[in-house]
Amino acid sequence: MQKYWDNPAVNEMPAEARVPAVLMIGGVRIAPATVLAPMAGVTDTVFRRFIKNASKFTPDAADADVDAATSNEQSGCGLIMTEFTSADGLSRMRESKRKRYLTYYDDEHPISAQLFGSNPETLAESAKICEDAGFDIVDLNLGCPAKRVVSCNGGSGLLRDLPLIEVIFKQVRAAISIPFTVKFRMGWNDKNLVCVPLARLAEDCGLNAVALHARTREDGYSGQARWEFISAVKDAVRIPVIGNGDILTPEDAVAMVDKTGCDAVMIGRAAPANPWIFRQIAQYTATGRYDVATDEDRHRMIRAYFGMLVRELEEHPVVRYEGVELTEVELKLKKTRESAARETIGKMKQFASWFTHGIPGGATLRKQIFEAKNGDAVLDAVERFFEGRRALAFREPEMLVASSYPFRG
Repeated sequence: MQKYWDNPAVNEMPAEARVPAVLMIGGVRIAPATVLAPMAGVTDTVFRRFIKNASKFTPDAADADVDAATSNEQSGCGLIMTEFTSADGLSRMRESKRKRYLTYYDDEHPISAQLFGSNPETLAESAKICEDAGFDIVDLNLGCPAKRVVSCNGGSGLLRDLPLIEVIFKQVRAAISIPFTVKFRMGWNDKNLVCVPLARLAEDCGLNAVALHARTREDGYSGQARWEFISAVKDAVRIPVIGNGDILTPEDAVAMVDKTGCDAVMIGRAAPANPWIFRQIAQYTATGRYDVATDEDRHRMIRAYFGMLVRELEEHPVVRYEGVELTEVELKLKKTRESAARETIGKMKQFASWFTHGIPGGATLRKQIFEAKNGDAVLDAVERFFEGRRALAFREPEMLVASSYPFRG
């Protein structure tokens, strides 16, 4: 990921533009008009709720003159999305296993379920499963550039086949009554740019909004996102357009709205590195400034996220029958618990890696975390690191200020 402090596209607050306070997708109210992008291996229920909590922004007494319409209410993140889920897998798996992939909590609404696949009937069936599970929106992924997805003609692989996309749009739209949206890239490569005709096709087929990641499949995540194509899509359709690509700071979010006229902004890879970005956008939109995260903020945040992961693990029962042969059901529960424990440790390490980039001494902490064998060892490494930071602040406060985390603002 290109870090925002290295980003050459430095954007300043335009005189008039703001991230919109409200976006309507069909009958679903998104307030404010900011979206957490779906990210494989990242946006599970724990991370989604974590972001929702980190996003809370309520104007304080110093901001008493802030108009309610521009305060972006209490949460800076208006819509969250699931990890992208295989429609083929969802349609085939048992009801009990579906619940694992479609788990969400009441405080996650509004929430969109994202699907990928290339079979119209299977996608329509899976979309109906998501609607029945209580999701507010169903989204089709036409943007993932991963080879394993593209090789099955899923994700951005479908961008080479607009006629098949039209069939998918129509069958999914006919299968569900909740809003239906699509996230896509500009095209397969620069010789095959289809974002404008695809957006028009989506509107013609009754979709309720489109989201454009302003890169091609060939681009991957490299180079600068080309926001001018978001403008072109916005000019081509009447349904809401969500802009995605290189929103790394609140300034970037406002600049995208100013330069493209998009109706909402979507943030992906910047969110794990800076979980406060949605709150900062809300505060920046309301007041023209935003607060910088302190060491204590980061310490509380990483402990809160790890605590949520541990609580999620506790939902899997512990099976201990030493010296006794386990029944098939008990053995299955034991394996599920062990798998969940490994996944929890993996997510702790993954999050700590994102979260410590840019922090002085972060490389040492990352090394300790990756060498940790269990959750307690991970937490111990985090506690030692921040205790050291506090000691440094007490001894040499001017050194700590000079080396603070490089947020712009």
